[in-house]
Amino acid sequence: MAVTVQSPPVSATEALTLLGASSDRTSTGRRNRALIVLLWRVGLRPGEALALGVSDVDLEARTVTVADRVCGLDGLGAAEVGRWMERRDEMDLGADGPLISTLRAKPLSQAYVRELLPRLAERAGLERRVHAMGLRYACAAEMAGEGIATEIIEAQLGVRPQSSVARYLPMPDDEDVVAAMVARPAPAAR
Repeated sequence: MAVTVQSPPVSATEALTLLGASSDRTSTGRRNRALIVLLWRVGLRPGEALALGVSDVDLEARTVTVADRVCGLDGLGAAEVGRWMERRDEMDLGADGPLISTLRAKPLSQAYVRELLPRLAERAGLERRVHAMGLRYACAAEMAGEGIATEIIEAQLGVRPQSSVARYLPMPDDEDVVAAMVARPAPAAR
C-alpha cells in the first residue's frame, strides 16, 4: 500500500517567505523568526513553543526539551534560535525566563501568535491562511517527504501512535530523534 502525503498547509517556499518577512536585524524580528522555526522546523505546538525556557534549548547538542520529550534542531532552527538567544543575552533578558518573550522578558500570549502569523503572511504576499498549527503540520509533511521514519516523526512531534500494535514496537530514543533532525536538509524554495 502506497503512502501519500497530502500537500502541507504551508509549503517550504511559503514558510521561507514568511520567515523572510520578519526582520533579521530587529529584536522582535529575531524573536519572531525563532518562533517560526520552532513551529515549522521543530514542529512544536504553539503552547509548547511559548512555554520553553531558555534552559530548554541546547544549541551545541541541537536539542529542545519539551515537557516529556527531547526534540532535535536542524541547521536552520539552530541558527535562528541561536540568533535570538544572542540578542536576548545582549538585551540582558535573563537566563531563567521564557525563551520566546517580550523585550521585557515577559511571556508572549497565544493571541499574539494568532495575530502575528497572518500579519507576516500578508506582508510576505502569501494568499494562503497561515497559522501556528499549519506550520507544525508542514513540519510533519516535510519530514515524511524526506523519508524520515514515522516513529521518528511521532517522537519529534510528541504524538502517540494510534495503532494497538504500536505499544509492542520499539520507540526511537532521543539520540535517534535528534540525529534525524540534525541530518535534515535545508529547506529549499521551489
